[in-house]
Amino acid sequence: MQTNRERLVVQIVSGEVAPALLASSLYDVGADGVPRILPEVGGITLNVRVGDSAFAYEADHIEPCVSARHPDDAVNRGFTTFSCIGNVATVTNGEAKGARGVVTGKHGGVDHVMIDFPVDVMERMQIGDRISVRAVGAGLALVGAGDVRVFNCDPGLFDKLGLKQRGEGRFTVPVACIVPARVMGSGLGRQTVVRGDYDIQCFDEMTVREYRLDTLRLGDVVAIVDADNTHGRVFRTGAVTIGVVAHGASNLAGHGPGVTTLLTTASGAIEPVLDDAANLATILELR
Repeated sequence: MQTNRERLVVQIVSGEVAPALLASSLYDVGADGVPRILPEVGGITLNVRVGDSAFAYEADHIEPCVSARHPDDAVNRGFTTFSCIGNVATVTNGEAKGARGVVTGKHGGVDHVMIDFPVDVMERMQIGDRISVRAVGAGLALVGAGDVRVFNCDPGLFDKLGLKQRGEGRFTVPVACIVPARVMGSGLGRQTVVRGDYDIQCFDEMTVREYRLDTLRLGDVVAIVDADNTHGRVFRTGAVTIGVVAHGASNLAGHGPGVTTLLTTASGAIEPVLDDAANLATILELR
């Protein structure tokens, strides 16, 4: 697949391990009316990694492995925008200095970048440790691919996604799950998809059963049908968006497992093909 990768800028961007956060009210009230105090975003999460079920833990919006951001919000905009899924990240101070990980997603609102590290590395890390990301992927584009657009994707990851051309301007890509756009929630309507994610609502039992949404795993490559992310997240009949499940499930109304965009086509030029192996843990050999 021909791309413009030789024209991409490679930069070093920097963040820090972010602390675990909790709502100021302590309790979050779910869509079922139940107040809960649960682990949420941020921190070093030792036992949650890509490949795990998005519903496996007593948590809300849980982020796998290490959550990173820059403490200066203006600088963090660059950190979250230019870090791409599949980028190599390096710890630059502390007991884990020199250890390498891989970017696996972005979480909007809190503006975190999630980075997978081996457990033995995370055991040596501390809140505030600095992490450098070899940022490459912003501006990645396919040559002669019609309206197919690429976002948040390291060129090395793009090569491993399994995108195949099936005739002029038509492509297939393996996905672990197909998601209907009607259940997309928080993050919908944002004007850009280069930062953050949007959430899959899993409150309608009939839809969950029909599309097997309860099988979603962190790191799954998924297809959102009738969703166009070209200039922000909108509902568009026939469009297809491909993304990665970046964070875990939520009890909050309008929320759920979050998806960071990789590919989108307003015309439906991408046909998703179900494949259980379409997960970052397998694609990037992280487990």
